[in-house]
Amino acid sequence: MQAWSLYLIECRNGAYYAGISNDVPARYAAHAAGKGARYTRANPPLRLLGSREFGDRAAASRAEWQIKRLPREAKLKWLLQGD
Repeated sequence: MQAWSLYLIECRNGAYYAGISNDVPARYAAHAAGKGARYTRANPPLRLLGSREFGDRAAASRAEWQIKRLPREAKLKWLLQGD
């Protein structure tokens, strides 16, 4: 079984976009090509800030929900440091 990851993208408008995938490089490429989420089609990505691996999709989804509730300045810290 393939692990799932939570990833964080910095968008051209300065916002951070969080998502989950079991293939982060391919998912980022889709966002960069304008074929990702509606949000990143309207606000193209500048760079992938990082990702954090989880054991399964459910755990990655819970982490996505958690990070989306954080203020912008806390998101990158949470992703890189753990909780």
